[in-house]
Amino acid sequence: MPATSRQQSGKQAEQQALVFLEKQGLRLLAQNWLCKGGELDLVMLDGDTVVFVEVRYRLHANWGGALGSIDRRKRERLAHAAQTFLQKEARWSGQPCRFDVIALEGTVGSATPLNWVRNAFDS
Repeated sequence: MPATSRQQSGKQAEQQALVFLEKQGLRLLAQNWLCKGGELDLVMLDGDTVVFVEVRYRLHANWGGALGSIDRRKRERLAHAAQTFLQKEARWSGQPCRFDVIALEGTVGSATPLNWVRNAFDS
């Protein structure tokens, strides 16, 4: 089944976020990591810190925009997925961790700046 334009935009936003974070010195550990009940968009290493990055894209800022779309339920699912990742990828389980958000609004791939929120929330 072909990807919808919405899915395509989401994948482009993820790629834009990945390139940006790698330019900031972070290293990719996993992308689109799936487990029962959740998905991690990007798992990066920032020095010795494992960073779980949620990439949020919205064409318009209506209804709270990209950052506003991360509600309590979404944070809980991300925390669950992160715990599962650390259990399955034991070599990273002793490292400090944080949750970051990359929020993009507007047309993906244009000069629209992205908003990188480090330590966006605690689990």
